[in-house]
Amino acid sequence: MRVLVVGAGATGGYYGARLAEAGRDVTFLVRPARADKLAVNGLVVESKLGDLHLAEPKTVTAAALPAAGGFDLVLLSCKAYDLAGALDDLAPAVGDGTAILPILNGMAHLDALDARFGAARVLGGSCAIAATLGPEGAIRHMSDFCTLTFGERDGFRSERCDAIETLMRDVKFQPRLSDRIVLEMWEKWVFLATLAGATTLMRGTVGDIVGAEGGRDFIAGLHDECLAIAASNGFAPREKVAAQARTTLTTEGSPLTASMLRDIEGRGRIEADHVVGDLIARGRSATPDTALPHLERVFTGLKTYEGRRAREQAA
Repeated sequence: MRVLVVGAGATGGYYGARLAEAGRDVTFLVRPARADKLAVNGLVVESKLGDLHLAEPKTVTAAALPAAGGFDLVLLSCKAYDLAGALDDLAPAVGDGTAILPILNGMAHLDALDARFGAARVLGGSCAIAATLGPEGAIRHMSDFCTLTFGERDGFRSERCDAIETLMRDVKFQPRLSDRIVLEMWEKWVFLATLAGATTLMRGTVGDIVGAEGGRDFIAGLHDECLAIAASNGFAPREKVAAQARTTLTTEGSPLTASMLRDIEGRGRIEADHVVGDLIARGRSATPDTALPHLERVFTGLKTYEGRRAREQAA
């Protein structure tokens, strides 16, 4: 199975590197500058699960992709704000038998992929990993967990998913084939929107927020709004999953924050529209009269940050 990993950043780079480490046929679709750096330094992973140095990772640029031959699987892990460009770049790799496995947050990317390549080619996917890209391009894996969940969106088991399951055996991450992947994507989205919304608006950890007057109630109210939107769209999170999420989101002293807060503190780009804006839009579409005061306040805060960042960069 030939695998094209779109990008060699913290997320796609980690999963692709671990597949390559296990002897799989992996090519990274990267920009020319990243290709040059990888040619000199290789692809470096620093992890509790074992450090890795791929001295000569296979790379291809968008310009050279049409001549690279066919791919069986495209692993797509870009940020939502880079999605449109990524779709243009990877298009030459998509043939009749190509499966696309996106591991972005939210749901809007599925609509974009379906429209561009057809729903039959697009799997559901989700990942959980704490990783970042160091200043010299090394991937720093910052915990001992890294999961990758995938499956057919209709819930049926397929030959291609069986092949992907085989591809991902004996690698240094935790793959899992799911028969309810869309529900699991919604469950993650509900949790992430709550975590990102609360920690970015309040500029603190879960523990900081819970310890502040009114903080626990704010997180609970925000979580309730996200849960209601998922339910109104036909994907109510399972009780056990929702209860565990609520516990995690309201734990006293918790150091947990969302990566979106770290992006804001680093003056970086954020996925405001994809993670929060689209959730609000789907909620309003399903139940137009439902009030979403917590989510709307969060979204206003995120868009304010984006506006300020754009103004400061233009100055």
